[in-house]
Amino acid sequence: MPEFTSQLIVLTGGGTAGHVMPNLALAPELEKAGFNLAYVGSRGIEEELVKQAGIRFFQIRSGKLRRYFAFANLVDILWVAVGICQSFILMLRLRPACVFSKGGFVAVPVSIGAWLAGIPVVSHESDVSPGLANRIISRFARMNLYAFPETSAYMSGRPSRCVGIPVRSAIFLGQGPKGLELCGWSDSGLESSLPVVLFMGGSLGAKFINEILVSSLAEILEFCRVIHLTGRGKMDVAQLQALPVKVRSRYKSFEFLNRELPDVLAASDLAVCRAGANSIYELLAVKKPMILIPLEKGSRGDQVLNAGSFKKQGFADVLPESEINRDLFVSSIRKAVGSLESLRANLRSDFTREGSIQAIIEELNAAIKVQD
Repeated sequence: MPEFTSQLIVLTGGGTAGHVMPNLALAPELEKAGFNLAYVGSRGIEEELVKQAGIRFFQIRSGKLRRYFAFANLVDILWVAVGICQSFILMLRLRPACVFSKGGFVAVPVSIGAWLAGIPVVSHESDVSPGLANRIISRFARMNLYAFPETSAYMSGRPSRCVGIPVRSAIFLGQGPKGLELCGWSDSGLESSLPVVLFMGGSLGAKFINEILVSSLAEILEFCRVIHLTGRGKMDVAQLQALPVKVRSRYKSFEFLNRELPDVLAASDLAVCRAGANSIYELLAVKKPMILIPLEKGSRGDQVLNAGSFKKQGFADVLPESEINRDLFVSSIRKAVGSLESLRANLRSDFTREGSIQAIIEELNAAIKVQD
């Protein structure tokens, strides 16, 4: 049996990095608060990320529950049942003080197994509209935390609280000059007065953003410098050969950035991106003006709602993908870089990383106290 010398918090969530990264952002602060940590997940992206972070990882089986009829649902329900049994036995072994769930289908058997073992569960939803996994978990959770004010409408009288999203501390450590140097630029010289616009489509890239940017790049580079995160294997470099020589040096692309992202973000004056909850909360945390192009096709509409919330609160401009053409794209960016000061002023909000994390720790302690 694992040896834990103080109260143990079990973290869970997986399937995508979006379900894992807030847990990893929260983990160091939980350790500072005196908790031991363990992570329960599946053989997915969470296993790789959690082990890299040095947190003890326990693997269970799980399955994906779809909103439509499919034979695979029958098989996956069996795997969920197996995962619940595994989680129940694991909770009896570990006897954690509490489980903190970030959602994803692996979190369903973990949360139900904890509930069966009498372990309190605190759930957190990052998007405006709770996903199916978190809607299931909410029935077993002692407290349901969420990031966007609009999510309160989905709570149906269950205990809940708006706490924002725990973002990683590294995002605040970026140094603008290092970001410019990475791009081969300087913070002095003839072009140093040109604003820097960061285009990013998430870790997998965004085909639409890549294509609309490339089609209008020559015009955009007339009034700003561009940093472009393309996603791995998502860009044909030959498309850029037609750029006028006089502006070619103002464009820098990367397939993916990890440790360097805070520096590049610090060097940027404006971000153009999708509307994944973690990404836009990081931009809000560092007070970075943003234009959001939420993913519409192939999703349940969560990014559209996320973007709508940030627009309503004055944190972002929103360009619906279905309405964008090249002229609108260029004019929107031109307008934004011409009004950066007012955009920054709108980013004043009550959200802080410290406040979000403190609120989560308060609710974990409250759940533990009630259990005791």
